Amino acid sequence: MLLGIHHAAIICSDYEKSKHFYVTILGLKPLAEHYRVQRSSFKLDLQLPDLSQIELFSFTKPPQRPSYPEACGLRHLAFRVQSIDATVAHLQSHNIEVEAIRIDEYTGKQFTFFSDPDGLPLELYQV
Repeated sequence: MLLGIHHAAIICSDYEKSKHFYVTILGLKPLAEHYRVQRSSFKLDLQLPDLSQIELFSFTKPPQRPSYPEACGLRHLAFRVQSIDATVAHLQSHNIEVEAIRIDEYTGKQFTFFSDPDGLPLELYQV
């Protein structure tokens, strides 16, 4: 049966901008980067500390995906963090807008949202 999530795949509109965001700002570790000539597309495999991965893809003129108001489909991608305050401060030091920190009414844990360069909703969830 299922053992966990191996990766999430993200298609970006500006590969270099998104690569900088996920590698330099969020600190994900690049595992492999490939340029796929037949698709005119980059594929960058990134690893989080728990060994889960994000695949970052570039495609020529990908269609827009509606996020707001919330559309049917994947709602957001959430990252576990030890200190939500430290992580928010880090993001804000890179001029990334972060919503106000909230408390999960069911778990009592702190969480907040921010967006990647393409507006993909990302969540921080303090463990």
